[in-house]
Amino acid sequence: MITTLTGSNGFLLKAEMKRLVDLFVNEFSDLGLDRIDGEEAEYDRIRESLESFPFLVSKKLVVLRAPSTNKEFVEKIEQLLGALPETTDVILHEPKLDKRSSYYKYLKKNSEFSEFNELDNFELTKWVTERANISQSDAKYLIERVGNNQQLLSNEVAKLVTYNPKVSRESIDLLSEPNPQSTIFELLDSAFAGDLKKMMRLYDEQRASKVEPQQIVALLAWQLHVLAVIKSAGDRADSQIATEAKINPYVVNKSRKISQKLTLQKLKILIHDLVDIDIKLKTTAIDGDDAVQNYLLKI
Repeated sequence: MITTLTGSNGFLLKAEMKRLVDLFVNEFSDLGLDRIDGEEAEYDRIRESLESFPFLVSKKLVVLRAPSTNKEFVEKIEQLLGALPETTDVILHEPKLDKRSSYYKYLKKNSEFSEFNELDNFELTKWVTERANISQSDAKYLIERVGNNQQLLSNEVAKLVTYNPKVSRESIDLLSEPNPQSTIFELLDSAFAGDLKKMMRLYDEQRASKVEPQQIVALLAWQLHVLAVIKSAGDRADSQIATEAKINPYVVNKSRKISQKLTLQKLKILIHDLVDIDIKLKTTAIDGDDAVQNYLLKI
């Protein structure tokens, strides 16, 4: 059997890889397991592993990470995989594949093909609630607080459940640290909403956490980039925007609310003013806190 695992969701891809390898090892032992890094291995090393028969076991599993980086492997893919011994299974771990390539089309047609993409807002919330005794609203709060990285969320959920099987907002506040990017989103959101008290509290929290004004400018720049992508996308669906712009669907969905409060002209002004602050922070002796806070107040 030939299996292809691909997609931008590294957490789910890694989990599926572990599941498949564990199934094989449990049945045939690790004597039949061969892992090869396609970025480092020579073509002959890959070919030899695919063509050889298992030793001391009845089945062999070859796990190839990013073999598409090996030009000769890609050129001879049909010859290699078409002549696999019946005793050999192959897993191709390809995080990034060009869907226009003949290599992609061959794998799509001739392998068990699984693509793992980033989860959107609804899917991510559902994923958290399935892993803990937590309400949907508190699951959303946890995601907004620590960010949408699934590996980090998995770690945080495990920690929270160990502390108390019933996860609450209080335990989330007690045991988790706010993600700077999530806080910057809240910072912008409160600025656009005119909630100056919350805006200044969030800014002070960032500074208390040793996040420098220059770092806050960089985080704001990323958020404005996302907003610019959304504003320029017209009536495209969030999922399409996320795929084409390579932005996490959760981030696109979350930023949609702010984008609706902005005209494209206003967004251009905000970007221009932030660039001006960035240049001055790098070339003059201006007070970074004053510059960034005044910027937020203008919003």
